[in-house]
Amino acid sequence: MTDLMEVIKERRSIRKYEGKDISEELVNRVLDAVRWTPSWVNTQCWEVIVVKDKTIKEGLRATISKGNPAAKSIVTAPVVFAVCGRLEKSGYYKDKISTKFGDWYMFDIGLATQNLCLMAHHLGLGTVIVGLFDHDRAKEILNVPAGYELVVLIPMGYPAKTLAAPKRRKINEFTHYNMF
Repeated sequence: MTDLMEVIKERRSIRKYEGKDISEELVNRVLDAVRWTPSWVNTQCWEVIVVKDKTIKEGLRATISKGNPAAKSIVTAPVVFAVCGRLEKSGYYKDKISTKFGDWYMFDIGLATQNLCLMAHHLGLGTVIVGLFDHDRAKEILNVPAGYELVVLIPMGYPAKTLAAPKRRKINEFTHYNMF
């Protein structure tokens, strides 16, 4: 069994993939990791669109901001996950916002995205989290209904190459005890 810390340390943003399909079984294992994501009072505010259609992926690529190194990966990855968040559900109590930070869906989507990417890596797959794109245009392409926001696109495939880890801060550079 793989050590969780090893999975966390070795996961990278992968933008180049082998031209190899991903089985439905592996896609479903990744989606099961999303299913088990913790969320605000178990609201499970995520919706995931699994995109395999080349024409739809080309349309999504056109929404990627110029210069974004992940643009090509949208079409070369065998699978692209479009992760959406349901608005006015997470962070609410009795239909009223209950946190200083408002709608909590971005936090829950972040947790789901992390679970998705870590499980993919554990299964030998690579992912990259793409957040710099025209969200409204991409929502139209994917037919995302009102009341939901498309938060990230996550291409997934077998990595063509793996990169070294970027430099990380030491624990004592970001840790404070008792007070900031």
